[in-house]
Amino acid sequence: MSKTSYLVLENYIGGKFVPSRSHIDSYDPSTGEVYCKVPDSGEEEVEAAVAAAKEAFPGWSDRSPEQRAQVLNKLADLMEANLEEFAQAESRDQGKTITLARTLDIPRSVHNFRFFASSVRHHTTDCSQMDHMGCLNYTIRCPVGVAGLISPWNLPLYLLTWKIAPAIATGNTVVAKPSEMTSVTAWMMCKLMKQAGVPPGVVNIVFGTGPRAGNALVGHPDVPLISFTGSTATAQLITERSAPYCKKLSLELGGKNPAIIFADADLDQCIETTVRSSFSNQGEICLCTSRIYVERSIYAAFLERFVAATKKWKTGVPSDPNNNNGALISKEHLEKVRSFVALAKSEGGIIHCGEGVDQLDLPERNSNGYFMPATIISGISDSSRIMQEEIFGPVTCISPFDTEDEAVARGNGVRYGLSATVWSRDVGKVHRMAKRLQAGLVWTNCWLVRDLNLPFGGMKNSGVGREGGKDSYHFFTEVKSVTIKH
Repeated sequence: MSKTSYLVLENYIGGKFVPSRSHIDSYDPSTGEVYCKVPDSGEEEVEAAVAAAKEAFPGWSDRSPEQRAQVLNKLADLMEANLEEFAQAESRDQGKTITLARTLDIPRSVHNFRFFASSVRHHTTDCSQMDHMGCLNYTIRCPVGVAGLISPWNLPLYLLTWKIAPAIATGNTVVAKPSEMTSVTAWMMCKLMKQAGVPPGVVNIVFGTGPRAGNALVGHPDVPLISFTGSTATAQLITERSAPYCKKLSLELGGKNPAIIFADADLDQCIETTVRSSFSNQGEICLCTSRIYVERSIYAAFLERFVAATKKWKTGVPSDPNNNNGALISKEHLEKVRSFVALAKSEGGIIHCGEGVDQLDLPERNSNGYFMPATIISGISDSSRIMQEEIFGPVTCISPFDTEDEAVARGNGVRYGLSATVWSRDVGKVHRMAKRLQAGLVWTNCWLVRDLNLPFGGMKNSGVGREGGKDSYHFFTEVKSVTIKH
C-alpha cells in the first residue's frame, strides 16, 4: 500500500480542521492493514479545544432550546442524506457488517440528534408555594459549561452522538474524544457542522489515545463534566484524575450480562433472539449476553437447538450484506478473546461451535483480518474468569439451573450489573426476576428494545449515573433552587 493512499484525519477545533504533527496508525480490521492515520493529540490540542469551547459557550447557551434544536435537526438531516457513506465508513473502520451499520449504527446516530432536539423542548421544572411564609420556590436548570465526552470503539458514531446531542441541546459546548481505533465517522460528521449551522467552538473533536488526549481532557480544570463509555479499568483512572476538581461524572462501563431461560419460554423466539443478543456486532456490545442459564428440564434440547442456530450465524467479510458478523476491532482484542476460549478448554469446558471447531472460509485479501466465528462454551464453573470477566467478543457460556432462587443468585454473582434478559411466559415470575436481578436494564422475552426516554446505565461495576431523556437533561444541566418572598 503506498503511503499516499492513507486516509489522514485532522482535529476539529473552533470550527476549523487542524492538521496534526504526529499520527497513530488505524487498521482495517477485515484485512489487518493500516489504512488511516489518526492525530496523536495531547495537552496542547486539548487546551486549544477547551479554549474554543469556553469562548463559544456564552453565545450558544444564550440561544433558546428551539434555536438549538433547529441546528440539531439540520445536522441529523445532513447525516441522513449521507447515510450510505457513513455506513460504509463505519463498517470499514470498526469491522462490523455493512448491514448492521446501515440498519443500526447510522440510523440511531441520526435519531440521537432528532430525539434530543425534541426532548429538550419538553422538560419542565419544579415549583412550590409556601403561602404561610409569603414565598414562592421554583427551580431553573442551566447548562454546565464545557462537556468532556469520551466514546468507545464498538458503536463509534452511535455512542458519540448519544453524548454530543444532549450536551449541546441543553446549551453546553463540547470537547469530544472518540476512540483512536474508530475515529473516521466522527471526522466525517465534523465536515457537516458548518453547513448544519453549528457555531465554531460548540463541538470540538480531538483525536488520540486515552493516556494522552483523554487524560488531558479529564484532568482539565475548565471541563466540569465528563461522560465516558468504555472499560471499568479506564473509568477508575478517570475517577481518580477528576477527583481533585469535583467533576460531574457519567460512566457507562462493562457488562457480564445473563440470560435466564425458564422451561415455559417460547423457544423459537428465545433461540433466535439469544443468538442475536450473544453475537451481534461480534459480541462487542456492552449489552450482549455472555452467560446463559437454562432451566434443567429443557437444557439439553435448548443447547442442541441453540448450537444449530449459532452455526448458521455467518461470520465473514463486513462488506458482504449476507454476513451476520464481521471482524473484531484489533489483533490484540482478537488474541484476548481467543485466550478466553483457550482458558475454557484448559478448564475442561466444551467448545460446541466456533473458535477452533469451525473453519472460516475467507477471501485471500482477508486472511489476516481479525475474524472469529460465534462460539458457545459449556461446562465452566461460575467462579471461572470466563464467567466473571467481560470478554467482549463472540463468545457465550451456557449452564443449567434448577430453581428461580438459584438463577437469581447466579445471575447476580458477578461484579457487573448492566443488563439481563429473562425468558418466561409467567407474568408473576418475570416481575419477580426483574425486581431481584441486579441490572440497570432487564429485558423480558426480547433484547435491546430501547425507549430513549428511559434511563440507561448500570449497577455495581457497570457504571455510575444514568443517561436517557430526562436523565441526560439532568446530567448536562445544573439545577438551582430559587426562593422569592413577595
